[in-house]
Amino acid sequence: MRLEFEYGKGTMAANLPDNTDVFIPGVTVPDPDHIPEDKLEEETLKSLRNPIGMPPLTELAKEGSKVVIVFPDRVKGGEQPTSHRKLSIRLALNELYSVGVRKEDILLLCSNGLHRKNTKEEIEGVLGKELFNEFWHTGQIINHDSEDYDHLVDLGTTRRGDPVIMNKYVYDADVVIMIGHTQGNPYGGYSGGYKHSATGITHWKSIASHHVPSVMHRPDFTPVSGSSLMRSKFDEISMHMEEKMGKKFFCCDAVLDSKSRQIAIFSGYAKEMQPLSWKVADKRTYVHWAEKKYNVMVFGMPQFFHYGEGMGTNPIMFMQAISAQVIRHKRVLADNCVIICSSLCNGYFHDELWPYLRKLYDMFGHDQMQILPDLNRYGEYFATDTEFIRQYRYCNAFHPFHGFSMISCAHIAEMNTAAIYIVGAQEPGYARGMGCKTRATFEEALEDAKKIVGENPNILALPLTFKTSAVHLCMKNQPNHEADKPNIGHPCGM
Repeated sequence: MRLEFEYGKGTMAANLPDNTDVFIPGVTVPDPDHIPEDKLEEETLKSLRNPIGMPPLTELAKEGSKVVIVFPDRVKGGEQPTSHRKLSIRLALNELYSVGVRKEDILLLCSNGLHRKNTKEEIEGVLGKELFNEFWHTGQIINHDSEDYDHLVDLGTTRRGDPVIMNKYVYDADVVIMIGHTQGNPYGGYSGGYKHSATGITHWKSIASHHVPSVMHRPDFTPVSGSSLMRSKFDEISMHMEEKMGKKFFCCDAVLDSKSRQIAIFSGYAKEMQPLSWKVADKRTYVHWAEKKYNVMVFGMPQFFHYGEGMGTNPIMFMQAISAQVIRHKRVLADNCVIICSSLCNGYFHDELWPYLRKLYDMFGHDQMQILPDLNRYGEYFATDTEFIRQYRYCNAFHPFHGFSMISCAHIAEMNTAAIYIVGAQEPGYARGMGCKTRATFEEALEDAKKIVGENPNILALPLTFKTSAVHLCMKNQPNHEADKPNIGHPCGM
């Protein structure tokens, strides 16, 4: 069969055996029904007014209350006119205004964490023109700055000993509204809930307690699981914030489908709300579909996706993306699995976005660096580099420690595969420097892979895997373990 896989800003064709299985999220197995557009406002308002485990906004807030509304950056959630961010923030504002909260006492905070600060244009895209014009020109929309020590507060450590340093605007507010998305994520199962607060409004030292090899290379991390140590740390850090603040986050999370449309809306206290939202989200995210284990997984890497322009050409970033597919789909992969992935791989690092990754890549080739985790000891050195920090704060670059969460993830593909082939690399030395094999075409890569997987491998093709909201594939008859851990388990959890 002939398939087109993403490659740079276009596609590359592949002629694969006719018995290749193809999976496209939302198409191969349809998503659960989403809320009709004409019912979205009604359903969102119903959720806001009937929160789980805490009072509604009209009881939490009053005249004079200082309110911070925290919303995710452009990496998540869609930008359509009916996106969850745009609808829920407007409706939450109406609830606040109804009890006398003044507009000037409201701050909209983008929870970019260690991601690059979103530009003015990107903020307008995720919030829409109306909200943007209402709050931007008065300085009431800002990005979280994890290096702005005048607006951070150190809350000590969790009982486990993890540092908790958080945004002071959030800490000082009377009411904190967290607008999130319950969307499948290789880092701990789902976005939203306590993951949102633990990663979006904290400091690199807090994030370094969980986005590191000692947490990410454990067997409870791959395949993706909501009961991993990482997920436990998200919950512990966020609940520690709530304890020290003396208030709960008011969360409003939407379960999203493959096109970022709302399947359901859940509001309230994350500790009680998360398990309910996950149960609904599991029906879309954990897809019991595969009838056999796959020896070869094939997909394509666009130049621009998820973290930004150049992600599909920057060697460390494309290895992170490959590993994310392994984390999501490990349950359906054979132990000797081979990855075949197209990437332009032309030497474009996009140094403005990731000013430190070229240096990290170069270091990896020297000083007896055998595997990516060998770089981890330089985490604090990079994270405290004055120039890299200035670029994060003032030039819309990613924070330097973000690179270390990327290398921690990037190594997972090597841990769980027999070989990784990069197809179509224009500068193949960059791919080989990451331990990958290189071939000009998919057909050549597959022929060589047969030395590992045999003459008649089971092949899984994933067209558009980076352009749709991904699922976590499971075996068709995989047992349901949800009852083992009713608060955090998944239908195919650990």
